[in-house]
Amino acid sequence: MEDRPRTISTTSSTYTSSFGSTARSCDRAFLKTFPGLLMIAEIVLGLLVWILIASTEYFSVSAFGWVMFVAVFYWVLTVFFLIFYITMVYTKIPQIPWTTVGLSFNASAALLYLLASIVDAVSINRADQGTENYNCWLASTVFAFVVTLCYSGNAYFSFQTWRSRDQVP
Repeated sequence: MEDRPRTISTTSSTYTSSFGSTARSCDRAFLKTFPGLLMIAEIVLGLLVWILIASTEYFSVSAFGWVMFVAVFYWVLTVFFLIFYITMVYTKIPQIPWTTVGLSFNASAALLYLLASIVDAVSINRADQGTENYNCWLASTVFAFVVTLCYSGNAYFSFQTWRSRDQVP
């Protein structure tokens, strides 16, 4: 029997090593940019919209169910995207066209929040004026329109980023 030297070769995967550094990388500077500030405003004001509606007897007016759906759905997704941007996970997944995803997300949020704001405003009944429900619904309408403006601003910034990426020679 012949003794051959055993050679063991190992390679490290760039896939696993790049995700290992994700927990240590954090882009806090994003929070100081206009899109970052708008995302924080979207989260805070969106939370106010659905808290104001949820604290009332919103189930008595079926249209408020739609407003709640839009508010909660986009609140959760905005928190998700903020975490993605702060932790820079998007840089680890280059297969996804993040500029297009961001543009689609912000544009759809602006549109659906605009519709939800209008539904919110139209659903307020003057007969409820002076009640706690009326005051909460009125405040939620105002905040919903402000959130719509925030998502519209982020859609504008996303469009500018998307267009500049598209024009690279």
